[in-house]
Order: sequence, then structure tokens, then C-alpha cells
Amino acid sequence: MKGRKSNLDTRLKKTNEYVNHGYKESGGLIPSISGLSLYIGCSRSSLYNYAHESEEFSGLLETVKAIQENELINKGLSGEFNATITKLMLANHGYSDKQQIEQNNHVRVDFNKPLSALFEDD
Repeated sequence: MKGRKSNLDTRLKKTNEYVNHGYKESGGLIPSISGLSLYIGCSRSSLYNYAHESEEFSGLLETVKAIQENELINKGLSGEFNATITKLMLANHGYSDKQQIEQNNHVRVDFNKPLSALFEDD
């Protein structure tokens, strides 16, 4: 188990590097989980396994996502990033351009009148 712990420590160090501009130094425009997996040399599923084992690693993955979201918003608004791609990627962060309309139609039925009153001519 010691090997797994030292491996996690190494991954934590490399992930910290990636978060602190390592993604830019490796040619990335924004940080991503796939970019991190390439940077530290392990699969994305291994990253998620490390996140389950270590609260610190889990926090770093959340930081990667937060930086990505922030970069997408800022560079999308400034026009530095393609709007369509930015919109597509922000959907992964819960953003949407769909409009949700709630409609409440209330129908009042008076059961005190006989049914025949509906068909009477005035």
C-alpha cells in the first residue's frame, strides 16, 4: 500500500503544477481533466479513483473544473474563444441557453350548478 501512497503523492504534486499554469506551459488554453491525465501520465478513470481516495486530490479536480469554467466565461465574453465551442463546453458546467417557461392554467369548475345549466340557452 505504500507504493500507492507515494504514487498518490506524486500525482498530487503534478496536479498542483498543472493547476498552477502547468496546463499553459504544456500548450493548453484551458485546464481539463483530459489535459491533466496527459500531463501526469495516467488515465481519466485513475484520476477519479484518486479523487475517491484523497480529499485533497478531489479538491484539485474541482479546481481544474472551476478554472476551466472561469476561463471559458472570460475568454468567451472577450471573443478570444469561439462562441459556439464556449457554449458547448459551458453546458458541462450546468449552463444552458434554453428557456424554461412555466404555464399554470387554472380552470374553475363550479359543482354547485347542475350539469344541465351548461347547455341552457340564455
